[in-house]
Amino acid sequence: MTPFIKETGKAAPLPAANIDTDVIMPKTFLKGVDREGLDIGAFNLLRFRDGRPDTDFILNRPGYKDAKFLVVGPNFGCGSSREHAVWGLQQLGFRALIGTSFAGIFNDNCRNNGILTVTLDSATIVRILETVADPATTAMTVDLPEETLVLEATGERIAFAIEPLRKDALLRGVDAVGATLSQAEDIRAFELAYRAANPWLR
Repeated sequence: MTPFIKETGKAAPLPAANIDTDVIMPKTFLKGVDREGLDIGAFNLLRFRDGRPDTDFILNRPGYKDAKFLVVGPNFGCGSSREHAVWGLQQLGFRALIGTSFAGIFNDNCRNNGILTVTLDSATIVRILETVADPATTAMTVDLPEETLVLEATGERIAFAIEPLRKDALLRGVDAVGATLSQAEDIRAFELAYRAANPWLR
């Protein structure tokens, strides 16, 4: 995974509540045996109409192309546990999602694939949405080591909190397996010492 340190880019507003994983990644795109081509599937039924980009959808509007951040409504990522939804968002170029709440399994899938989820109170999210609703003021910087988000247009610095283990994994670009393997020497040492102290387990 690509480590997340400090990212600057455009933020797109998608404030609707309860956007589920079937909206994020329609089931039509779950047929493959690998992760290839899921950028086309991400928000496909919203992004395209009759095979052409729907200019009414936010990601197709001027000023939001190649957005790195998505400011979302509550309970984003609810529905099924399909990890394809996160893979598709990642392939579209999103590095962080910012909202009031995220569905549990979806949130864990984001963590395991290097997408930062930032949870803030509703008043702050409304303020951010109002700022990025203007294509001229979409620029944002997310600094994970400092746990801050900066709205470049206003200079407002917003603090956020993140669990230490999740933060460490994102900074190092490792998933749960990678985080465990980074402790491999300590694990082996424990196993040897435990077996030596409990020889009947051999």
